[in-house]
Amino acid sequence: MFSLLRPYIFGLDPEVAHDLAIKSLKLNLIPKSFFKVDGEEILATEIFKKKLKNPIGLAAGFDKSAEVYNSLFKIGFGFVEVGTITPESQLGNSKPRVFRLEKDKAMINRLGFNNDGVEIVSNRLAESPPEDFLGINIGPNKNTKDKTLDFIKCFDGLNKLANYVTINISSPNTEGLRDFHEEKLLSGLLSKINKFKKDKKIKCPIVLKISPDIEEKEISNINELILKFKIDGVILTNTSNQNRENLSDTKRNEAGGLSGLPLQKISSKFIKIFYKSNKGRVPIIGVGGIDSGQSAFEKITAGATLIQLYTGMVYKGPGVVKNIKKELIEILKKEKISNIQQAIGISS
Repeated sequence: MFSLLRPYIFGLDPEVAHDLAIKSLKLNLIPKSFFKVDGEEILATEIFKKKLKNPIGLAAGFDKSAEVYNSLFKIGFGFVEVGTITPESQLGNSKPRVFRLEKDKAMINRLGFNNDGVEIVSNRLAESPPEDFLGINIGPNKNTKDKTLDFIKCFDGLNKLANYVTINISSPNTEGLRDFHEEKLLSGLLSKINKFKKDKKIKCPIVLKISPDIEEKEISNINELILKFKIDGVILTNTSNQNRENLSDTKRNEAGGLSGLPLQKISSKFIKIFYKSNKGRVPIIGVGGIDSGQSAFEKITAGATLIQLYTGMVYKGPGVVKNIKKELIEILKKEKISNIQQAIGISS
């Protein structure tokens, strides 16, 4: 069905197409059984002492204000991450701000954390509790005076509604946000969040989302801080505001974060380095260029416990999740691996 509709969908502005997708998911018309795959038990995995039916997740950025997460679970995702959520609602950057790079199977966005804010989102989640494993991605408002305080406000308001909360320091579309990759600033941020978590006796796991544009030597420093402050997981990686030189699409120089196929090898490289650096002690969620069972398997064997996609679904439609599951099962059987968890880090 998606292949028939794709020319029409791709004829629309990307943000208009996205809004239509959200409205369609709210109708909840497609039965859950349509996306089931035989033998999916081999894909069952575990993170944060919770069992997931498969390791395939939807990355933050699609369901920005937590409107359709339960419908997304029904199309086959093992987990969904909503957001980025900021303390106050905000409209984000001026339009146009999303661009398809069809020749490169990529996208560039400079959305700027457009979302409904903590109060509306927390009420929405409380009224319609998640039916499966849910992550919530949080960040600061554009004009805030204290980004660290904004992270704490979001964590306070949303931790009871999530299976994990992601501290997003890696979007290229909020000025100064990536400064938190610097050792002193990151130490201060994680220290304050950790103290708040301890004082409030909060049990919700914390995950840190990292940029692909940092130097390799910075990974070691970040890894040490993650271990020092006992951060529960790491997402590798967010979008890139670099890596344009090998792209062919005319929109390649638009400002914003690049996602999709051009990030595939870059993020896998980061996963390998990080996995070796922490010796598998911190679970990795791998994201970047995943649109097939093979690209998912590459991330997992590099060291990812879970994987996420977004741009892959834009280009291949919601059926991509079912296809990835089918292909992963075939790969595991061919490699004589009885469960997906046994493949984590085997190529690192």
